[in-house]
Amino acid sequence: MTAIAVPVLVVLLVLANLRDDEPADPPVDVSGPSTSARADLPVLEVPVPPATPETDAACPRFMTDLPVELAGERSRPVRSDTPYAYAWGEPPVVLRCGVERPAGFVVGGPQLFVLNGVAWFVDTTDPDVNVFTVVDRSVYVELAIPSSIDSEPAISLSPLITATLPYQEPQPGA
Repeated sequence: MTAIAVPVLVVLLVLANLRDDEPADPPVDVSGPSTSARADLPVLEVPVPPATPETDAACPRFMTDLPVELAGERSRPVRSDTPYAYAWGEPPVVLRCGVERPAGFVVGGPQLFVLNGVAWFVDTTDPDVNVFTVVDRSVYVELAIPSSIDSEPAISLSPLITATLPYQEPQPGA
């Protein structure tokens, strides 16, 4: 036993003495940006419809994977009756998962756009906010984007929607 332990100890001592006490490069901070919401913005009240079995089945995974930053804006704190609301920046881009089918939605209508493989119905009746609603998934997802911002938030979220929410043939209103 001693015959093995002594050479191993010698090797460890030699290696310890060969080690340079000063690292070639200083340690790198790999913690990345904080995942917390921007503390400088007030809590945003976001009304949401009551959760349904469909929203409880589809929205959690999608909501968990939402980015901390969207279109150059960090997330901000929200308060709602369900965990299916999220927001970024000021003026806020507001997301709600599990909303009702948008009024006026018809397949092939002029307000229907496909962005990165996701069908969005766009309501532009409010001059301050364009409301984009996903209409080809198992639940409707609404993204209220200030009219001063282009469609980048919807385009950016489309791959996540495709990856986390099952496709469903659009079901327009009557």
